[in-house]
Amino acid sequence: MLASGSALLASTIATGCVPMDTSLPGRLSAHLRIIEAASGGALGAAILDTGSGKILGNRLDERFAHCSSFKLSLAALAMQRSANGGDAFDTLLPITAEDIVSYSPVTKERVGQMMTIADLAKTTLTTSDNAAANILMRQFGGPEAVTAFWRSVGDEISRLDRYETALNFVPPGEVRDTTTPRAMANTVRTILYGATLPSDMQQTLRGWMTETSTGTKRIRAGIPASWKAGDKTGTAFAPGMGSFYVDLAFAEPPEGAPLVIATYLRLTAVHERVEPESEAVLASVGALATRMAPKA
Repeated sequence: MLASGSALLASTIATGCVPMDTSLPGRLSAHLRIIEAASGGALGAAILDTGSGKILGNRLDERFAHCSSFKLSLAALAMQRSANGGDAFDTLLPITAEDIVSYSPVTKERVGQMMTIADLAKTTLTTSDNAAANILMRQFGGPEAVTAFWRSVGDEISRLDRYETALNFVPPGEVRDTTTPRAMANTVRTILYGATLPSDMQQTLRGWMTETSTGTKRIRAGIPASWKAGDKTGTAFAPGMGSFYVDLAFAEPPEGAPLVIATYLRLTAVHERVEPESEAVLASVGALATRMAPKA
């Protein structure tokens, strides 16, 4: 995995010209622009060093669709409510036939049964089950509850307006169901390493992100095997908006502070399936991000 991401990074760097800024942040930012040019689309990226708070990226303040990446924050919201005396993690919620929408691999097998909030939160994160996400949002007060959660952690930019699967349609100029790389990188840092959740819940959340299999060919494909890493992806294709590939990740080096990486690739072509070349763009960002870690 790392080899393919690094190979793309090396090849894209070789095709571009690095600006005069020869500092490490300057070089990394230039390389992001080269990766974007090679992708043929718009690449939003934020690489955040949680130790220093330094952030670098590309199109840091441009809006991109969340797609399913919002489910990381939804799982964190479920944890926060439980920790603060709201809906207990063992609260049982019914799964009905009316709940099932496209891509609901777990809940479609549980119609007529009950699932705990904890199970629904883990399911929506690790499998990206859309019905599980909708059931949780309805329990918590709708998409507005996710937006309110973001505001509570200091994110004034991110917003969620619709349920699955309507929230995935984000044509040019749409602001609903969008965020920016800078805003989301800071939010993920706060969720995973700040004071939003108790430490045991943060550890559980990072564990769920590590269990998530949908992102193994994205950011995590560029992270060395000796690091701890996890992620949450988002993907959408539709006429009128093109194709989106999203990934939010943490990466913990053997030494030094963790990194948070937020990536958004928007392409004009409408893909029929997940394209390996597009996932490799995000892997290339992951490989680039590791250069921010201190050398042993």
